[in-house]
Amino acid sequence: MRTLARQLSTYLFRRNPGNERTTKFSFFNNRDDRSIEEEAERKIGWLLKMIFVGSVSTIGYHFFPYMGENVMQQSVSLLRVKDPLFKRMGASRLARFAIDDEKRKKILDLGGAEALINMLEVAKDDRTRKEALKALSALSQSDEVAFSLCQAGANSVIKSTTDSSDDTELMSYKTNLLKKFRDLKCDSSS
Repeated sequence: MRTLARQLSTYLFRRNPGNERTTKFSFFNNRDDRSIEEEAERKIGWLLKMIFVGSVSTIGYHFFPYMGENVMQQSVSLLRVKDPLFKRMGASRLARFAIDDEKRKKILDLGGAEALINMLEVAKDDRTRKEALKALSALSQSDEVAFSLCQAGANSVIKSTTDSSDDTELMSYKTNLLKKFRDLKCDSSS
């Protein structure tokens, strides 16, 4: 940035080769020329910094609304589409968001639990079932959310999912969720 400012200032304040004689008799000496160049470099540097800060502010203003609660709501919306790939992406996002009780409750309030249970119920492949179970497992880390999941019918849906002999991770999610519901003494007929 300094080199750009220096090049620009030398371009703007260059001397004409025919006027060398007049510069010898001028009232300014080389020291004054340097201070003028340094001042120009400083002003141009500040101008470039302000352009950079303005650009970053504009980009940030347009980028940050896509973070936080808005992304959670979009992830829940992804669970409601027909394509299994988008459903897996939404479930994966929700599993990553469910890191504390507040976010788990927010996902529950947005309707993520019902959407995940529905996703698990209609899933036709093991990868989709695995992502749904993984997200449900992440949500069930909170006892309050786990009890809400159980009341929404997650226990019976999880029991009715087909077992996979190939995917041990899917089976571990399933058994951990069923154990959690047993520990909470949820009624499977609810």
